[in-house]
Amino acid sequence: MRILFVHQSFPAQYLHVVRALASQGHQLVGLGIEPLTEPIPEAVTYLRYGLSRGTGQDVHPWAAETEAKVIRAEACARAAYQLREQGFVPDLICAHPGWGEALFLRDVWPESPLLSYQEFYYNARGFDFDFDDELQGPLEWEACAKLRMKNANQLLMLEASSWNVSPTSFQRSSFPHHLRNRISVIHDGIDTRIAAPEVNPSPIQMSDGTLLSAGDHIITFVNRRIEPYRGCLTFIRAIPAIQKLCPNAHIVIVGGHEGAAYGKQPPVGTWRDLSLAQIKGQYDPSKVHFPGNLPYGLFLQLLKLSSCHVYLTYPFVLSWSLLEAMSTGLPIVGSSTAPVQEVIRDGVNGLLVDFFSPDQLANAVSDLLGNRERADSLGRAARESILADYSLERCVPRQLQLMQLVADRVLQASP
Repeated sequence: MRILFVHQSFPAQYLHVVRALASQGHQLVGLGIEPLTEPIPEAVTYLRYGLSRGTGQDVHPWAAETEAKVIRAEACARAAYQLREQGFVPDLICAHPGWGEALFLRDVWPESPLLSYQEFYYNARGFDFDFDDELQGPLEWEACAKLRMKNANQLLMLEASSWNVSPTSFQRSSFPHHLRNRISVIHDGIDTRIAAPEVNPSPIQMSDGTLLSAGDHIITFVNRRIEPYRGCLTFIRAIPAIQKLCPNAHIVIVGGHEGAAYGKQPPVGTWRDLSLAQIKGQYDPSKVHFPGNLPYGLFLQLLKLSSCHVYLTYPFVLSWSLLEAMSTGLPIVGSSTAPVQEVIRDGVNGLLVDFFSPDQLANAVSDLLGNRERADSLGRAARESILADYSLERCVPRQLQLMQLVADRVLQASP
């Protein structure tokens, strides 16, 4: 088959299926904006395109994001048109529509089926937008109206797509009920061979010179950004109680400090510093480490050293880091929010706590550090869950089967 992949940071979520398809001899082309950050098979052609303009100054602020996505869609469509003029007609287009790029691809290739990767549909109520009373406050109609406009591209892409795929059932549930029947649920897959337990993991030195070694009590908390959407306030507020219960533990908080990937930007400074200011004088900072974002290999090495991993999230997109931590056999303390509850059963393959309760969090962490037999049992069960439902061996064949069904027009939700 001739398959076109469209993602601003190709290969991104498509990495594993691209590798599998390349090994089968398919003709693969990627379209994106960013330079490659990881190697792809030699047989894959990657083409970059640029934007010809930015958003206008006089655009209504609620429409600015829509305009930005149309600008990206136009640039991508022009690059696609050049491919078409060179004789390339894909048997299947796989696209992540989140940034708008794929919006006009069916106009360039009307006969080519389009399989869209649908991550999340924004809802004013019942998901992430009205979850946190402390930071989000009462819903104002203007905020709801702006959020509604964020879905304009999503709705247009759902109409244009032949079929769709979402990585988790929770994420699929964010979409309008009448559209869910055209969305399959298949995760991208976790490489359980490298995200795996290690008997004697190598030590890691923190920037302050602290050497973390196997056998140390290490608590990890990992996200792209240290921000409220991923529970930084609750976790940092729990640090004094954790240190009281586990005085020898080292706490490692991985993630960027500036801004926010999701939700509100900090009113001043960074969410990390605002959170730490709330516990000033109540904790030992020498045992709390902020290494920033880590290269993937070092991130996995840290997980393999860890004694307990904490993952908190609003009802929002599930992070790969949770599944990778589970795959390494780590005992997990997670928030009892819907995306986490899909993969963790309390007391079976992890522990669940109230997202907003620092005390519950501290007690659960202390339980795992103090009862290593229970922690090891939960960690083994966590890895078994990943092997059964989220491994590459489980997910990639299902992804490839779905792609074939869409390419053959067996699954087809739109003309």
